Amino acid sequence: MKSLLKKKKAVIFDMDGTLVDSMGVWRQIDVEFLSRYGIPMPPTLQKDIEGLSFGETAVYFKETFRLPLELDEIIAIWHQMSRDKYRNEIELKPGAGEFLAWLEAHEYKIGMATSNSQELVRASLEKHHLLGHFQAIVTADEVKAGKPNPDVYLAAAKKLRTEPEDCLVFEDIPAGILAGKRAGMTVFAVEDAFSAWMDEEKRALSDGFIRDYRELLA
Repeated sequence: MKSLLKKKKAVIFDMDGTLVDSMGVWRQIDVEFLSRYGIPMPPTLQKDIEGLSFGETAVYFKETFRLPLELDEIIAIWHQMSRDKYRNEIELKPGAGEFLAWLEAHEYKIGMATSNSQELVRASLEKHHLLGHFQAIVTADEVKAGKPNPDVYLAAAKKLRTEPEDCLVFEDIPAGILAGKRAGMTVFAVEDAFSAWMDEEKRALSDGFIRDYRELLA
């Protein structure tokens, strides 16, 4: 895999479940948020909203659960519920910090293409002193359609001034892997406990699979 990495000019990361270990936190938030309105957590919810942008997810919640809230109110509540966790609790995936330092030392362009919001992305990166590593941060709310559409990855490549075929993507869920592949990029899947039940699908869709970013430095 390291030989493949050497052929690339830019590396683009998804965030949740890929760069930071946050997917379990979002499940907790969904359970708590829905319980406020007496709604049980549907067993298929996480798969149903996989890859959706923050805004698209708010639309899904409002329409599916008939919530008595405006979209901006839903998003504001989610930010309030998650802000402290991103600033103080959520940790990096194994080896992520070392890998980012290696990429910067070897003059790779580094970007992020995420379904999360700019506020939470920056809060998390600042907590880990990593914000300065990234030359481009694009959220799915800034493009026409979220993952599995390729828009957010193409936008990140454009900001990095790099052709899609020269980009390597890291993703943790099938919708994100498909987005990167549809953008014409090479995609590595990252192990995540939250999506372990999808590992077989992730391996089939991706060009490689890692458990720890330090595997790429060996």
